[in-house]
Formats: sequence, structure tokens, C-alpha cells
Amino acid sequence: MDFTLKHQAVNSEARAGLLQTGHGAIETPIFMPVGTAGSVKGIHKKDLKEDIGAQIILGNTYHLYLRPGMDIIERAGGLHKFNGWDGPILTDSGGYQVFSLGDIRKLTEEGARFQSHIDGSYHLFTPESVIDVQRKIGADIIMAFDECTPGDAEYSYAKKSLELTQRWLDRCVIQMDKTKPLYGHNQSLFPIIQGGVYPDLREAAAKHVTTIPSDGYAIGGLSVGEPEADMYAMIEVVNPILPKNKPRYLMGVGTPVNILEAIDRGVDMFDCVMPTRNGRNGMLFTQEGIINIRNKKWADDFSPVDPNGTSFVDHQYSRAFLRHLVISNEMLGAQIASQHNLAFYLWLVKEARRQILADNFKSWKEMMVKKLARRL
Repeated sequence: MDFTLKHQAVNSEARAGLLQTGHGAIETPIFMPVGTAGSVKGIHKKDLKEDIGAQIILGNTYHLYLRPGMDIIERAGGLHKFNGWDGPILTDSGGYQVFSLGDIRKLTEEGARFQSHIDGSYHLFTPESVIDVQRKIGADIIMAFDECTPGDAEYSYAKKSLELTQRWLDRCVIQMDKTKPLYGHNQSLFPIIQGGVYPDLREAAAKHVTTIPSDGYAIGGLSVGEPEADMYAMIEVVNPILPKNKPRYLMGVGTPVNILEAIDRGVDMFDCVMPTRNGRNGMLFTQEGIINIRNKKWADDFSPVDPNGTSFVDHQYSRAFLRHLVISNEMLGAQIASQHNLAFYLWLVKEARRQILADNFKSWKEMMVKKLARRL
């Protein structure tokens, strides 16, 4: 994998780059639609690529490990062959999902023992097994196994958790060196920077990962309940330490405003379930603000879903019809809203890149942040 920094914005840390992988190039900044079980909910891959403009998608190690299981994926020839997506794929390590299991998981030095949310069976994730699983999935970019620290964690817990994550990272690197890709393309391991909302821990974590040769770096443990101001502050601590010639991935973030603020602070890659999850509940993100399509005010609004939208669904359907579908729990309503939101997120990062290259990002971002937070 290779990353080329194409342009640095003026009066901002925002960057435009080009990330080359075994399954194609990615223009950054970029948003990655989340395909938890190998599929972006309700979206055909043709629409994902041609209408939405996705350049890379994300899969989840925890969910794919449990179902359909590694035997099926390996026999298929990896996730690319299994789901038919021929572009780049990133997999997270499952650390966040294990963290979210709460009482049905137990952390030790060895790894994380947990119960399946599907059938209650017991499983053990170790740094070594998580690398092996991601080798079998075959994603272009894979994540080191970490503990996702809660947003409200006390300092002593965050420090202990970070130290465990760092020891697990060392084991992940050793396992990567011991194993090889299975499907003829290279895989890049991204370390994950933890440390809660404590600047000294985040600084130590960032310095630690830079001692390990990596193709890129991930910032984890944010957008997990901490105030947004703390999230931005932690990005500002971490990014100046990370190499400028490597991509920076902020995991699980976030709202359109979060994404623009993080780009302004030097982040290159994003993923979040928000576009599809909120879309299924009737929330639409637009250039002019947020629409709750369930509101009665849209019941007789026969204008397009989004006159400024880039997806065909924005112009083929009316707000009134979409509202009817959503409140009727029709499957098509969730699909339309999800497709709109994903297309908007991809438009947002593409436009951010254009503004960076034009040396106009800062003023554009400030204008957009005011508009994006409005309730229409």
C-alpha cells in the first residue's frame, strides 16, 4: 500500500491524498460505508459504486467470524469473492464489538473471552487469532486488536487499558510477520491509538505506534460517549505526532459536522453506521441541514427528496412518498433514505477534497458547519 500526500490546505491541517491498494486507488479524505456482515444494509453493490461513489467499504471481523464463519469465507476465496465487491475493503478487529458486549465478555492478558450474541456460545479473541481471522477475510487494510476504552473511563483504567492494547499490538505485529496473505494481494496492518480523553496517554500512544513500521494509523476510542470537544482535542494531540506521509483513520466517526472538523484537524479516513442507521429511522442529512422525514410537515411535500442530492433517489422520489414509506415501515423507505445519506456523505468528503485542492477549505468548512447542524 502506498499513500501520496497531494496537497496540504492553507490555514488548516486538512489534506488531500491518494491511497493505493491492491484493489484500487482511494482519494482522501474518504468516508467508508459500513458493511458489518460484508454488505452495506439495503444497498446493491452497483449502486454503492456507481450512484453513491463509494471507493472502499468496511467489514467487521467479529460479525463475519460468527456468521457465516471463516470456513465459508475462505472457501469462497475471501470476502471480495464472497460479496462481489472488487474495490478495497477495510476490516476492524472486533475490539469495539467485544467492548460493547459488556457483561458477557472478559478481558485478560491472553485476549478477550466473550459470548456470541447469536447463540451464547463462548469464543476467545487473541491478538494472534484476530490477525489470522483477518487474513482469512482478506481485507486490504486490517486493524490491530485493541481494547476500546469507554468514553467516561477514569485515568487509571484508561492507562491500564492502553498498556494492554500496546502489548496486544506487539503480538499482532509478530503474527503478521509470521503469516502471509491468502488471496494474492497485500494486506496492511493499522495500529490503533487509544488513551481515552487524557492528553498524556494519547501522546504516549501516538509515539508508541510510530515506532512500529505501518502503512497507516487508526485513532480509536472516540465517539464512545465523550463530549465532542474532547474528541477534537484528542485528535489535535495525536495527529501532529503521526507521520505526514501515512493516512490517518478516525474510527466510527461520525456526524457530517464531526467529519469536517476532523478533516480540518488532519484526518483522512472515516467510517460510521450513522448514514444507514439514522436513514432507516427517517433522518436525512443534506447540504442545508437535517430532515426528519417522519414529521407531519412533509406529508404533502411533493418536491424531490433532496434537490441538491447526487443520488438518483433524491430526484426520483418525493418527500411525501418517502415519508409514507418510512412511517409504513416499508423496506423501500429505509433503502431510499440509506442510499441518500450515503451519497451525501460521499459528496461531503469529495467536496472537502475539492475545496482543499482549491485552497478554500477553511472558509467553506465554517460555512458548511453552520448549515449542516440546522433542523429543517
